Amino acid sequence: MVDTQGFHSNSALQVTDMAYRKVRAGHGSLRVRDLESEELHTASMELEWDMEKELEEPGLDRFQLECVEHQPVSSSSGGGMDPDLEPIQPSVSPHGRFERLQEDPNYVSRFSRSVPKGQRRNGTCLAKYLLAGMGVFALGLLIGRYAFTKEQVKVEPSGDTDVLEKIVQGITAEKIQALQRDFDSLSDLTEESKVRYIAQRWEELGLKDVQVTNHMALLSYPGPTLSKIIDKSGNQCYLPSGMRCDQPFASTTDPFAFAAYSAVGNLVAEVVDVQYGSPEDLRRVQASANVTSKIALLKLGQFPLLYKLSLLAEVGFGGCLLYVDPCDAPFGNKSFGVTLNPGGNPFSQDDARSAGRDSHHNLTSLLVQPISAFLAKILLSAPAMGQGRPCIPMAMPSASARKIINLTIENQASFKTVHNVIGYLKGKTNPDRYVLVGSRHGSWYEGALADWGNGSAVMTQIIASMTAQTRAGWQPDRTIVFCSWGGTSLGNIGSFEWGKENAVVLQSRAVAYVSLHSPVRAPGSLQATVSPSLRQLAAETQKRHLMSCRGGGCPGPNVSSLQTPGDLSFFSNQLAVPTVEFTYSEFPKTERAFFLSEAFSPPESSLRETLDPAFELHENIAKITAEAILRLATDPVLPFHPLDIALNVQNKLKDDLLRRQDLLNVAASLRENSAFFQSEVMRPANDPKERDPSHVRMLNDVLRDLEKSFLIPNPPPGFSRNILYCLSSQTSHFSILKDALDVPWHNSVNQSLSLVSSAISSADKLVQSGLDLFENVNDQK
Repeated sequence: MVDTQGFHSNSALQVTDMAYRKVRAGHGSLRVRDLESEELHTASMELEWDMEKELEEPGLDRFQLECVEHQPVSSSSGGGMDPDLEPIQPSVSPHGRFERLQEDPNYVSRFSRSVPKGQRRNGTCLAKYLLAGMGVFALGLLIGRYAFTKEQVKVEPSGDTDVLEKIVQGITAEKIQALQRDFDSLSDLTEESKVRYIAQRWEELGLKDVQVTNHMALLSYPGPTLSKIIDKSGNQCYLPSGMRCDQPFASTTDPFAFAAYSAVGNLVAEVVDVQYGSPEDLRRVQASANVTSKIALLKLGQFPLLYKLSLLAEVGFGGCLLYVDPCDAPFGNKSFGVTLNPGGNPFSQDDARSAGRDSHHNLTSLLVQPISAFLAKILLSAPAMGQGRPCIPMAMPSASARKIINLTIENQASFKTVHNVIGYLKGKTNPDRYVLVGSRHGSWYEGALADWGNGSAVMTQIIASMTAQTRAGWQPDRTIVFCSWGGTSLGNIGSFEWGKENAVVLQSRAVAYVSLHSPVRAPGSLQATVSPSLRQLAAETQKRHLMSCRGGGCPGPNVSSLQTPGDLSFFSNQLAVPTVEFTYSEFPKTERAFFLSEAFSPPESSLRETLDPAFELHENIAKITAEAILRLATDPVLPFHPLDIALNVQNKLKDDLLRRQDLLNVAASLRENSAFFQSEVMRPANDPKERDPSHVRMLNDVLRDLEKSFLIPNPPPGFSRNILYCLSSQTSHFSILKDALDVPWHNSVNQSLSLVSSAISSADKLVQSGLDLFENVNDQK
């Protein structure tokens, strides 16, 4: 804990602490939300420096605002506020933290009702106490000036503009390409050798306390023989790629095509075309056939895979063949793999021993096997395979007889060690506040070609450019933690296990997670997937780094808050840490193409050279990401915007069939209080003349914790616990409300509405408590 001996001798901080406890007494329900899993260990990150002893603002950890526990909201929670959702736009809060709302002619009248009581001064009272007030004010200035001794570090305005320019200029395509070649040359080494190479490289660049962490986990692999699909009508045997089993040269990518943690065994059954496996698709299929123990032919996309597989199991299917419709993605006819692991180590060694040696440790009752679109066309008896303009989706003709197949899956599993590499760039003013940056290393399965995901080279180049500035004397304000994760393809095992071990520390000290999971996926447009509170940061950063466009002007920033797979999932779903990820990829043209990134294709170095031969896209991603990291690590006030969260909530409710008046009321209250918070608390804190170090630290803790209000327990399989993330940018409703309508046996409509209402109310209470806190602090000064 922080040494508070000096704290008690500081009268100004004592006044602040009294004000903080006064607010907490009125909000007795404030507390940090317990994580859903009881397995999270109360561990701390093993930094060799003692952060608490070096913390230059003694006692300030006592000011952390904690998350507001969800409370049911009645229909009168709006308090008479106008629940009208118009205008919902802009989707990003006003630039300059409040300029646009100030220009609104209705601004004063709109917010006068929620001005804190300390702001509503009667003119007569002010005149009456003017002389006394001036005396108190003068005395307060003297106390405030001299109470903060040398122990209290003054927060200076951000002077890192030159440093940012130097860091960005130090990142070049040639350097990233050279790093990528170095990593590719390690493909024949063992996993442990690869991570030790990364650790040594980071140490040479200047990162401190670089560690290799080890986590034992049950990993799933292809079986000793390839999975087979036998068409009983013609007695033809096929491999997942669509090639016949008796052909002399089988595809080298066939071992890649497996579903990790699938059930194993043999099933002879009829094939049923379920299209995308949505609740509507399944209702249509069940109306015409008995699906018990049948094999579903399922397209990847539209919904999370785990959600769709859970629906198939619930209605009675026994197996599932996965494929990608060529109309949705060009790689539809290639082999791919998927994981059925929602995250982390699915089985401990104790679980394995209790299950017995013959247990296959599957995570589903279904036999699941990915296949190519070519084989799907054969099994569907489809006349075309993603042909025509417009493209004709693959489907089984109504007149065709369903085929009966024999599906055999022989996956295996064993305990292996998953390795992570963790390195630190120590912060100067707030070393106990962490900005996490993550990429991945490793391979899809043991023996497969190493897949660095092109993020390792990008992150190492960012490290090299930043540490070049630290050697010149620069330090970030907050500590930057660089992470290279193992076991990503099999269910983000490395990031989950490290995150669970350090959950208590991360919950109170991690301020953001920046992902480099897969920076360049396709030569498409630049996209950002972010938490709602970071939408403005992502948009501003994109604008400054848009590359020259051919045939006209560049498009505007592409920013969304979509649920995406990857290493960031633990931090966004379990801890509600705000996240940001920049990528180049083809933006899905329809809802059907969402969640295709759940498929893992064999890594091809030639494909990387085709996508970005000059590594210009990699360079741009590195520069954009570096700027975002620097903003998060050096801005005195974290670049979060509560109003963006409030706008996101109102947009989700705008056209929802389940919206109720109490939801609209509390959403309107959240918007009003968030707007006032940005105007009256955040804006002064950004002014160097008004900035108070203890004020800034408390403010940043409120901003950091706001998204924690939106964590829910036990969401449907595949859905994020953080309900701010949506399943589609085209229909941005709360996903759990849509599930309640489509699949009422998961959660009733009333239960889901209660979860949403409580989350919004919790966030609103946190913002209100922040307003009260800072009002009381200002009153005491």
